[in-house]
Amino acid sequence: MKLKQKVIFLAITPLFLALCAIALAVQYQANTLARQQKETIEQAYLASKEAELKHYVTLATHSVAHLYRSGRRDPATLDEAKRILSSLSFGDDGYFFVYDMQGNSLMHPRQPELVGQNLFELRDGQGRPTIQRLLARARAGGGLERYSWVKPSTHKAAPKLGYVIQLEQWGWMMGTGIYLDDVDQALEKVDAQQRGNIRNTMLWIAGIAALSALAVGFSGLALNLSESRVADAKLKALAQRVVESQEEERARLSRDLHDGISQWLVSIKLQIEAGIIRLTGNPEQQQAAQAVFEHTAEQLNNVLGEVRRISHNLRPAILDDLGLAAALGHLAEEFEHDSGTPIDFKAEGCTEGLADVANTVLFRIAQEALTNIERHAGASRIEIRLTGTPERVSLRITDNGSGFDADGIAVHPKRGIGLRNMMERMDAIGGKFEIASSPAGTTVLAQVDNRS
Repeated sequence: MKLKQKVIFLAITPLFLALCAIALAVQYQANTLARQQKETIEQAYLASKEAELKHYVTLATHSVAHLYRSGRRDPATLDEAKRILSSLSFGDDGYFFVYDMQGNSLMHPRQPELVGQNLFELRDGQGRPTIQRLLARARAGGGLERYSWVKPSTHKAAPKLGYVIQLEQWGWMMGTGIYLDDVDQALEKVDAQQRGNIRNTMLWIAGIAALSALAVGFSGLALNLSESRVADAKLKALAQRVVESQEEERARLSRDLHDGISQWLVSIKLQIEAGIIRLTGNPEQQQAAQAVFEHTAEQLNNVLGEVRRISHNLRPAILDDLGLAAALGHLAEEFEHDSGTPIDFKAEGCTEGLADVANTVLFRIAQEALTNIERHAGASRIEIRLTGTPERVSLRITDNGSGFDADGIAVHPKRGIGLRNMMERMDAIGGKFEIASSPAGTTVLAQVDNRS
């Protein structure tokens, strides 16, 4: 081998080894991050579904509470309770079921052929008892249980998360469940996107490796120690940028999970509570409650859609259609309707000159602030002011709630996620964010220059 070839070989070999090491490190980190992201999304999915099931069972319990508290166990009373429970449903595959404590099916609106059968020995495809586990969970005080059951809309067995309780006075086990196949589909979609990102990263590294090899080949003997140090520095910078981009994506995903899904769940909670209250009223109010629950089911579908769209980083569609002022007004109306807390919203001046990203940030801050007020403040009055001048646009949100220690929560490692998200979003667009809180109330101020 000639000296020139030896020099080129000795130059290319360490370069390829370094790139391979970087590729392996980046792939390992990317796979680890992808696994963590999947676990985070799955936990968020299941947490929302567990909370949803608890609300549904509470709703069903309230629906028959007047019969249960009467102390009657005659057939007419029990039939009326079963009729009420069979009329409750949510979505295409949401229903309530009733068994006695010996495993006899007493009420099943989607599979009436099971009524009257003893299913105590029923087992799933893996040989695990289904009804026995649900009965044991009910006897233990009630709670969540995973099992497999036929999905009405597809007539195929699917994983299901159930929540059961024992109505001891009647000798019943009553419960409901949510099918989890949509969760598996969403996670598969996330997996595919993550694999695509990792594959693209590897292709970029492979492309850089090929270009670097060509550069070294054309350089030949002109390659010296100084150029090697420069190339090494560039590769290190590239690896750092790859890692930083992964961390930025993870932070964005965390913000979107908190800022998006959390808002929907608060709205759903408020509507369910409002519907439960209406169920105890006259027939007209009970009929209105059904409409509330149907609307809540539609919003649950929106929650799933929000999760599927997280990776695409969509902006709120209402901003594109109506603009910031109209979007905030609509947000205030929805919040006032759902929570019952009056909101005084006013928009003054020109507020349409901001960039799309700035509009999105201000809208998200308003969402987060209203969510925090509903969860923690206990306010009876809220004011939202959107003011535009030629220099800047200001968003001020004030409530008369109980207030909190803003400085303490902002630095707490496990609390104040919403505040940190608002601060980070404003920092990202070069805006100004201030918060002042006292026992008399809290004020959130966000200001963005018109050039932002």
